[in-house]
Amino acid sequence: MIANRRPRPTSGDRELRLWKVGRALIITFAAAVLVAGGVFYGLVYLLDFQEIDTTTKLDAKTLFDLVKLSFGVVAGAGALVALVVAYRRQRVDEAGAHREATRLHTERFSQAVDKLGSDSPAVRLGGVHALAGLADDAPDANLRQTCIDVLCAYLRLPHTPDPGTAELENHHLYLALREVRHTILRLISDHYRRPEGTHHSWQGCDLDLTGVTIDSHMDFRDARFTRGTVTFNGATFSDATVDFNGATFSSGMVDFGSATFSGGMVDFGFATFSGSTMLFADTTFSEGCSVSFANAEISGGSAYFGGATISDGAVYFGDATISGGTVFFGDATVSGGTVFFERATISDCIVFFGDATISGGTVTFEDATISSDCTVTFRDATISGGTVTFDHATISSNSRVYFMRAAISSDTVSFNRTTISGGTLDFSDTTGPAPAGLLTAVGSPVPTTVTLSQAWAPIP
Repeated sequence: MIANRRPRPTSGDRELRLWKVGRALIITFAAAVLVAGGVFYGLVYLLDFQEIDTTTKLDAKTLFDLVKLSFGVVAGAGALVALVVAYRRQRVDEAGAHREATRLHTERFSQAVDKLGSDSPAVRLGGVHALAGLADDAPDANLRQTCIDVLCAYLRLPHTPDPGTAELENHHLYLALREVRHTILRLISDHYRRPEGTHHSWQGCDLDLTGVTIDSHMDFRDARFTRGTVTFNGATFSDATVDFNGATFSSGMVDFGSATFSGGMVDFGFATFSGSTMLFADTTFSEGCSVSFANAEISGGSAYFGGATISDGAVYFGDATISGGTVFFGDATVSGGTVFFERATISDCIVFFGDATISGGTVTFEDATISSDCTVTFRDATISGGTVTFDHATISSNSRVYFMRAAISSDTVSFNRTTISGGTLDFSDTTGPAPAGLLTAVGSPVPTTVTLSQAWAPIP
């Protein structure tokens, strides 16, 4: 659940901050006198007056000018009073219009929520579209958020699993209610892709999809996560795709903590992570952007970051269980950011950093366990100025770690106190110095499962 959310200011809130009439008039008169005095002395300075010619004689023309000046002052004062009163009347009218719009919105909202509770899937579907329309037309951000919260809450409600075709009537009911849920998921992603500030855009709004079963496509391509919180904490992805391809994450937060991926895919291809926080566990990464799959289970699915740019932030798979899936960072650029696989359990899967560029950032498998037909590959990667560490990791039999044709700069890759027990390591055609601690971890003679660059000599 999204907790401690601060309400957004509304136009109705501003009505409470109106000054009293007396105070407003005093401040307005004072401002007018200051402005008039400033203009007068400015003109005196620009026209280079030396002194005022004084006379004790009061002729008719001077008297008439004084009378005109007096009437002008009175008229100006009256105009200021009228301006202040008109301003207050306009604000009161705006507040009244807002209250009326809010009242009508509340009536429509109640009707739409009633439809969501109907026994008929068709009526529920109408309620979904009604709530989406209300969110689009909401008079302020708080009311829009309320509509979105109800749609997300509907997805979080428990639902009966598919009974199968043996119970045909219940099976059809299940399919109809699933269509209602799929419609909500589609409407959410469609509205979130619209540019912020445009009509029908929900960007910046919070989405609480905690524990939701997502078994249909959600399209967030090219969306901008600039504020707000989107949480998939504890969600189950079953044969579904959540597409963040080309999305920009800055100052927003997306949470996949404790999620389960079973045959589904989360696609972050060509996404840009800079200056935001993406939370996937109970930890908040406040510096830069963080994409975390901490404690998540990726089984038979894929997390795709191909071509992504990760700068000043983190992608976090700490304590995750990756089994039978794929984590893909091919062609990604890690610059100033960090990709964590600390304490992760990685088996029967592929973790792919082929052709990636790691400069100024870190990719760490510290204390990770790589086992059971798992492949971690950095083939053709360029590691310069950044760090790739397998310190204290365990590489077990039937697992593979590949650095073929990788370009390694000095002190950028380390295997300090790594346990290598039967796993395959391939550093053929790798350029640069031997990774720190690697030759000690491999031992002598070099096992047949380990291929080192010809330029490196094992420690005798």
